[in-house]
Amino acid sequence: MALIEVKNLVKTFDGKAVLQGINLELSEGQSKVLMGASGCGKSTLLRCLNLLLSPSSGQIIFKGEDITRPKVDIRKIREDIGFVFQDFALYRHLTVEENATLGLRKLKKMKMKEAVEKATYELERVGMFEHRNKYPAQLSGGQKQRAAIVRALAMDPAVLFLDEPTSSLDPQMSREVVNVINKLFLDNITMLCVTHDAFLAKYISDTIVFIDEGVVVAEDIAERLFYESADPRIKQFFMSVIDHR
Repeated sequence: MALIEVKNLVKTFDGKAVLQGINLELSEGQSKVLMGASGCGKSTLLRCLNLLLSPSSGQIIFKGEDITRPKVDIRKIREDIGFVFQDFALYRHLTVEENATLGLRKLKKMKMKEAVEKATYELERVGMFEHRNKYPAQLSGGQKQRAAIVRALAMDPAVLFLDEPTSSLDPQMSREVVNVINKLFLDNITMLCVTHDAFLAKYISDTIVFIDEGVVVAEDIAERLFYESADPRIKQFFMSVIDHR
């Protein structure tokens, strides 16, 4: 059974359908990347899956439960879904370690010692332990994103969502983050990632889901979508995002 199953998901804004009947499955231990032109609905889909946005119609089945039903416990659902934002969304007044332990102490009611031990494991996993006592303003962009990944992983989510995790980074910092997410991929962390970064997509996913105008038009491995697709929409998109030098 799929960990996440999306059935005919529709999301409209002011009468305009941004998602027009999305169907998608993600199994435990699987990693998929959502790609497509700006405005195609990728980030909207991710936010619907986390219930940051309410779908207009359709179903989202998460761990066997329809989370689009009325009166669903949204807070409980979100505890099981890690979310890494494009702009990091770290608390500026907290250190890296404090950012990582906050959810553990407030939501999971862990004692400080246990929370720090869990955070330390994740900080070491992504090469951020030496920066644990720094504040976000003292970090590079790549370090901020790695700290955000630590915060999400510390909660032991069933799935990790990443929304354009490298788009605000320069090439060097971007590769640092790609390397970290690739390690998670190799560790079979269940992930769904929105990105325009073809390098990231290739190295952190089993398959790429291509979305155009709110509809899934293709799902395949990177090499076939990048170089072999006959669909002009897909060919044009990947010609624009792949470095052909």
